[in-house]
Amino acid sequence: MLGIIIGVASVIGMLALGNGASESIKGELGKLGTNLIMVRPGADQQRGVSSDVANAEILKESDIQSILNYCPTVAYISPIVQTKSQAVFSSKNCRPTVTGGYRDYFYMNNYDIKLGQLFDDRTGKSLQKVCVIGKTVAEDLFENEKEAVGKIIRIDKIPFRIIGVLDEKGETMGMDGDNIIIAPFRTVQKRLLGLSYMHMIHAATFDENDVDKAVVEIDEVMTKVLKKTSGGEPQFRIATQKEMLDVMGTVLGMLTLLLAAIAGISLLVGGIGIMNIMLVSVTERTREMGLRLAVGAPSNVILLQFLIESIVISLIGGIIGILLGYTLASVGGNVMDMTAEVTMTSVIMAFGFSFLVGVIFGFFPARKAAKLNPIQALRHE
Repeated sequence: MLGIIIGVASVIGMLALGNGASESIKGELGKLGTNLIMVRPGADQQRGVSSDVANAEILKESDIQSILNYCPTVAYISPIVQTKSQAVFSSKNCRPTVTGGYRDYFYMNNYDIKLGQLFDDRTGKSLQKVCVIGKTVAEDLFENEKEAVGKIIRIDKIPFRIIGVLDEKGETMGMDGDNIIIAPFRTVQKRLLGLSYMHMIHAATFDENDVDKAVVEIDEVMTKVLKKTSGGEPQFRIATQKEMLDVMGTVLGMLTLLLAAIAGISLLVGGIGIMNIMLVSVTERTREMGLRLAVGAPSNVILLQFLIESIVISLIGGIIGILLGYTLASVGGNVMDMTAEVTMTSVIMAFGFSFLVGVIFGFFPARKAAKLNPIQALRHE
């Protein structure tokens, strides 16, 4: 039964960990907002040569109003500029991601305020040097995050006043979502980076079912209204969280099935083991089978006897394997810090496969026993 036990446990454990990983990644992406749409610059064409995407000065703040005017499904929108900068307070310092955006940025990316307040867009237009910080930044620069509000920190030697501390977001896709400083878009763009363009645009719909429609609307505005094309090719790229979720789900699904298939090989090995043992059993019990046949037992009864033995061995191995699979999933989930989900489908599939292994690999020894000649079987030593 050992091969069946290992095979069933491996299949269930692999599928559970795969499902758990898939749900974990979907949850991580969900923290960023399932209805989020990102517009980034594409490769800019300069005399037929593509320039670096990061330097493509394609997106302007004026594009925001055009999108709002022509895209009725877009509920929130914000220009984005980002940089890694050193933040200093007194003798302490840290290196967070500094993001410049509108107030809508907080709503689209599921940031909640814990202490203080958020800035508004009027504050951003006047280039006020205020900011909201994440929990990690607050802990790195201050002994208590409650002390942070109202303090002046220096970001790349430029003073910013903290007006709020964000609620804890945790890790998102392996990155610390709390190691962030968010300031008004124009303040970061003009005073911190000295740019005349933006790095990207974040937009969102009220309903995630409207995301595809919003993408079409934004694409039409960018190409037909704003003429963001070069040589007939768009100078921008539109991506959505929904697309990322779908891609990740497909990749993880394929990997999970591949791992389950590899684990299923041990089920075949276990089946071959059962067949070999049953063939040996037929040889050892030849006289017993000869005696049963001699006193009138039909050959189909002999076949059924060995087949039932094979199936029972497989099913017992399958039950033990299922219990072991649950244990492996639980232990693996704890080690990988995620919830491993054992589905009823995987249990039924593994159990059903172990039953088929018993039937298929038990049939040949059973058939051999049923075809024994009674006289020869009784004379067998």
